Amino acid sequence: MASLKELKGRINSVKSTQKITKAKQMVAAAKLRKAQAAAEAARPYAARLAEVMGSLASKITVSENSPKLLAGTGSDKVHLLVVMNSDKGLAGAFNSNIVKAALVKARELEAQGKTVLFYLVGRKGRAVIRREYPNQIAHMFDTTDVRDPGFNEAERIADELVALYDAGKFDVAHLFYSKFRSALLQEPTDQQIIPVPAPKAAAPAADAVTEYEPDEEEILAALLPRYLRTQLFGALLENAASEQGASMTAMDNATRNAGDLIKKLTIVYNRTRQAAITTELVEIIAGAEAL
Repeated sequence: MASLKELKGRINSVKSTQKITKAKQMVAAAKLRKAQAAAEAARPYAARLAEVMGSLASKITVSENSPKLLAGTGSDKVHLLVVMNSDKGLAGAFNSNIVKAALVKARELEAQGKTVLFYLVGRKGRAVIRREYPNQIAHMFDTTDVRDPGFNEAERIADELVALYDAGKFDVAHLFYSKFRSALLQEPTDQQIIPVPAPKAAAPAADAVTEYEPDEEEILAALLPRYLRTQLFGALLENAASEQGASMTAMDNATRNAGDLIKKLTIVYNRTRQAAITTELVEIIAGAEAL
């Protein structure tokens, strides 16, 4: 049985941990409000751009002469999995759920005879993927020096992906990130980003006539890279909100667990202390009787 000193030390240690987890929970809650607002603000722009893309795509016939980002390479042999993780831990299963979804997709593709490569964003999750696919990492995008990944990072990632695509390194790219639903729910998401799937066109207004200059295909060619950057930017924002939501929930659970452990240790401490006092009294009484 642990001594009173050891029990008191454990109680104080857990109390210190509880203060840390409570502080981290409050920080995550404050960051979540900002990250959630940014993610929600970006959604209407992405949705509207998708409508414009759909309207343009519906007016052209996709052929080998169409923009490569839309037409594809004519093959789907090599698949690049773009896995977005954070650089920090203490966020529950946030990172592991994204990695798990990517690995499930990788195994499905390999079972179909496809070649799988990985493009890793963020530091967390790298170890698991590198352990299972050590020779299939195409690139690792470093965000350790970036406080809040934003459009600049999305633009750099998009440019690197397009360069790899134009160089014939892959045929299809899938993006894995966590879509923010609430502080308690973050949904791992698999989205094809290259070639860009033709978005659904919005229903045209009655008797509406739209003229494009230059032509639809030229405008679409200019919009496709912007559309890719927007999708990546939205994924970064969704990931940031999801990370803070997961972190807040994880730290809240840790704080509650620490409180429960303190109660249990306090009960054991009080019982041990009472037993020690009782033993001491018995020894005193026995000594007095001996006199």
